[in-house]
Amino acid sequence: MQYSLNGETAGRLPVASERTGLLFWRRNVGCVRFLTGCLFLLLTLFGCTSQGGGPVNTDAEGEDARPVTGGTIVVASIGDAKRLNPVVANDSASGDINSQVFNGLIKYDKDLLFEGDLAESWDVSDDGRIITFHLRPNVHWHDGVPFTAEDVLFTYRKLIDPNVATPYGADYERVAKAEVLDPLTFRVTYKEPFAPALESWGMGILPKHLLEGKDLNADPFNRHPVGTGPFKFKEWLTGQKIVLVANDDYFKGRPNIDEYIYRIIPDPATIFLELKSRGVDSMGLTPLQYQRQTETPFFRENFRKFRYPANGYTYLGYNLKDPKFSDKTVRQALAYAINKEDIIKGVRLGLGSAATGPYPPHYWAYNPEVREYPYDPVKAESMLADAGWVDSDNDGILDREGVPFQFTIITNQGNDERKRAAEIIQQNLKEVGIAVKIKIVEWQAFINQFVDKRKFETIILGWSIGIDPDNYIMWHSSQTGPNEYNFVSYSNPEVDRLLVLGRKTFDREKRQEIYRKIHAILAEDQPYCFLYVPDALPIVNAKFHGIRQEKAGIWYNFEDWWVPKRLQRLSAPQVLP
Repeated sequence: MQYSLNGETAGRLPVASERTGLLFWRRNVGCVRFLTGCLFLLLTLFGCTSQGGGPVNTDAEGEDARPVTGGTIVVASIGDAKRLNPVVANDSASGDINSQVFNGLIKYDKDLLFEGDLAESWDVSDDGRIITFHLRPNVHWHDGVPFTAEDVLFTYRKLIDPNVATPYGADYERVAKAEVLDPLTFRVTYKEPFAPALESWGMGILPKHLLEGKDLNADPFNRHPVGTGPFKFKEWLTGQKIVLVANDDYFKGRPNIDEYIYRIIPDPATIFLELKSRGVDSMGLTPLQYQRQTETPFFRENFRKFRYPANGYTYLGYNLKDPKFSDKTVRQALAYAINKEDIIKGVRLGLGSAATGPYPPHYWAYNPEVREYPYDPVKAESMLADAGWVDSDNDGILDREGVPFQFTIITNQGNDERKRAAEIIQQNLKEVGIAVKIKIVEWQAFINQFVDKRKFETIILGWSIGIDPDNYIMWHSSQTGPNEYNFVSYSNPEVDRLLVLGRKTFDREKRQEIYRKIHAILAEDQPYCFLYVPDALPIVNAKFHGIRQEKAGIWYNFEDWWVPKRLQRLSAPQVLP
């Protein structure tokens, strides 16, 4: 999981990917390179549709049907990357770039099944405790040095190093022994069966020869990464762009597209103007853009639109160390006071559904029978009064022991959707006697100064989720330290127990039962007010051919996309339509 900047999905850091507002499906922020290329356009198995114009370029004829090399793809992000190192990256912008530069041992294929990446095969012992990875021969780092099992062991050791500020260490602390059997064989033995074990080895692998003995948190490598992936790092102009170029020696074959440009454009409206003028090739549309502004001949002829339920959700998170939010009854009252349907209609124009917990309705771990909180301000006022919050001085603001019920919602700049959701929440809570202020902060400052340091009362963010429902690093009480993802400081012994049990259980039906119980407890405890599951609304320039929509989405085979020669230097129109 990952938190995202833009909010098409939201994430584990704090989902769709920030880069273009598209959904970037990673199990942990910047950690798992699940699919070849960017999965920020994940199409789920449920409800996938393709709408809008543009030729169906997978069926192109003649010259356009033959893949060629050349051309550039330009994507945009409202926020800059932080560290281009998958072990310490904790934001979606960094994850977007890392997914193109680094490989894990395994990934998911188009059907969301495991396949080899840096590992060409693996063996799992009968008891599930030992995994032996057989690595691909003739794989080289971007600087030409051969990749070996020593690099995998080095990466593992950094993931469990207490001096490394990684949010992903919990997945690897369950390892009893990791060893190099030979240059192309790596074996890991777990203390006990660990269901998400294989998935965790989608973590991007680091080059030992460049980072051994270095401070992984601050090394210049984090701005000049060297990986094994399909694209190589070229340049990073802070606050402007990050440029990658095709890796001619990529072990799966050179990508067709020559250059990948990641532009930093803080204003989503400006990104849309750039899309129209062909300065950007893809983005995540807002509901208004999707429903009205792209229903023109220009867009139908030059772009392809998609719509599908995002694998993530947007939420209002509480700092549970704040006395105002330590009482579960108060949090439940707030849930009744917030009109989720108004948020979905007003902010998403109906393009989304209400969230009840950490799993979207189309997800296999989703529990359809959890407690829900329909909009009921009268009930909210009654519950708040029971918790001691009453308007004792008749000033319109509830108070308890002389302390008024007031707080600030913080969210990130460049995300009008979250800002508008905050405004609706502000009005809803005013009606029950709670005074709310809204603070909008630039993305990196938001994460570094407020989220990471726990200096907030409430925040609006989003999480993306992966295929496995394990969310230990979000909800387990041990994961509340600096740079870890339980930044609301949630603690529930039963949830802790179930999270550990879920990691030990391999049977799908038993795991479903476990995670549905977790869903139910979180719905009851309300550490977040789970707001909504957005529909992801990506749009892609139709000049890109080779796009194939599968269960894994459309970006799983990004290396195979191509642009016909006649379109590689397509100039932007003189006048915006």
